Amino acid sequence: MSYRRLPSLSALRAFEAAARHESAKQAAQELSVTATAISHQVRGLEETLGIALFVRKPRQLELTSQGRELLQVLEGAFDSISHAVERLSAVPVRQTITLSTTPAVAVRWLLPWVCLLRDSHPDIDLRIHASHEPVALDGVTADIAIRYGDGRWPGLVAEKLFDNTFIPTCSPRLGLNEVAHLPLHPLIHFSSQGAISSPLDWAAWQKEAKVPGLDVSAGLVFSDETHAISAAVGEQGVALMSRQLIKDELEEGRLVQPFGPAFEGKPFFLVYPESRRDDPTILAIREWVKSVPGGLCAPSH
Repeated sequence: MSYRRLPSLSALRAFEAAARHESAKQAAQELSVTATAISHQVRGLEETLGIALFVRKPRQLELTSQGRELLQVLEGAFDSISHAVERLSAVPVRQTITLSTTPAVAVRWLLPWVCLLRDSHPDIDLRIHASHEPVALDGVTADIAIRYGDGRWPGLVAEKLFDNTFIPTCSPRLGLNEVAHLPLHPLIHFSSQGAISSPLDWAAWQKEAKVPGLDVSAGLVFSDETHAISAAVGEQGVALMSRQLIKDELEEGRLVQPFGPAFEGKPFFLVYPESRRDDPTILAIREWVKSVPGGLCAPSH
């Protein structure tokens, strides 16, 4: 039986970390040891091999040609070991991730398709934080979010999901067909304090439409879009709603757009921290959201 002649595995690990970071200090932080211990391990490895692995410069370690060759081999070997350990782990690791979004997006767009995530990633436990207020994506309150806005949030990746076109809508049973008759019907408003950004409202719509006799301050006011939609379906008045969020009601004829104009509001974006761009759980949620019917998913950075 032949035996492998290998240097100390601790020394090899110390060298690989130092070479990858080009720093004994950062390698020490990764391996939870001191920088002196890293330097000692690396020098011992160099003595064992009889070669120089680094050219030592102030504040930086520069690999020699032999060092680069050894690093390439060790990276592949350590990756193979890591993957094998993960596959052989007896207890599957469950991941919990919190997605923050508005109540209407959660109920009307995401929840019907949670089964897709469960089927493709049964090890992920999804928590949905439904609120109109923006929350920190700090891994505690939430990890990832669907927000409407201009797509510019410092430190966050923003990927466009779908446009947000607002239209007047009501039950066909109201018999409303002409914009001049709108003042004869109650207006349904949606207004939420602390909203991520202000959606288009009847006052903004009236500036363009200029309907004579229309009092945009009167009518029913709801703090939740889903309630406003239900009121419109229930023939309680005319609502100004995002077309994307009432897609089913429009297709089924429970709501109609009796007239224009339609307004383009701020689009919806999937956002997550730049530092977690390559996080496997974030990527899994991203792919799930992209698979939900209706999203445009045009990248925006």
